[in-house]
Amino acid sequence: MKPTLILVGADKGGVGKTTVSRALLDFFARKNVLTRAFDTENPRGTLKRFYPANTEIIDLGNVAHQMKLLDTMETSNVPVTIVDFKAGNMSYALDMFDRIGALEAARNGAFNLGLFHVIGPSIASLDEIGEISRYLKGINYVVTRNFINETNFFEWDQATQRKYFAQIPKAQEIAVPKLNEMAYEQVDLAGVTFKDFIDNRGTDGAPGKYSFVLRGYVKKWCSEIDEQFAHVKLVQDLLTGGREPQVAVAAQA
Repeated sequence: MKPTLILVGADKGGVGKTTVSRALLDFFARKNVLTRAFDTENPRGTLKRFYPANTEIIDLGNVAHQMKLLDTMETSNVPVTIVDFKAGNMSYALDMFDRIGALEAARNGAFNLGLFHVIGPSIASLDEIGEISRYLKGINYVVTRNFINETNFFEWDQATQRKYFAQIPKAQEIAVPKLNEMAYEQVDLAGVTFKDFIDNRGTDGAPGKYSFVLRGYVKKWCSEIDEQFAHVKLVQDLLTGGREPQVAVAAQA
């Protein structure tokens, strides 16, 4: 099976991209797919706080760190690599991957490449679609609406929707539902993965003391995310070695 590289990012800050990365890592863990992650929020990474064992903080502007990421994809014996771009760094990162030939290599079948583009319900965020469109050739693109807040994504304005989403006619869509605010805050305070919170385990593996009710909210939320990711057959492709995995663009409330 070819290695799979999944990029998660946005040029607009505050859209919840790391939540999407965390959901992906939990999703693959529940499906028993070995995954490693690189957190580019250097020097302090939010993703690494929740996944210290399989996450490394890197600076994408550092050539040695670029090598650490790309040159080890086949030798790491881990099929999936997730890169969580720091806020505002997506266009820069895609340009860097393009200049060093990584995008072309993926198009030529050297590895599977995915992009989770986290967008918010604002025109400024939607404009990012056009700004990065030149990098998307050969990359499957799935709009994922991440409803952390109560909002809409211009469903009421079909003209606006067509204007932006027509730029990516092959895009699929998935929706990450809103998670109860108190449950989300408690997972954040605990500093554990969503899976460990559900299983009532602390950071040291010892039994946790998390609310049964809040664990229930997180469990339901994760099951709904599982259904959405399965909709684009992401895990099925990785497990079967069949067609190349789908790539998601995540839209955040």
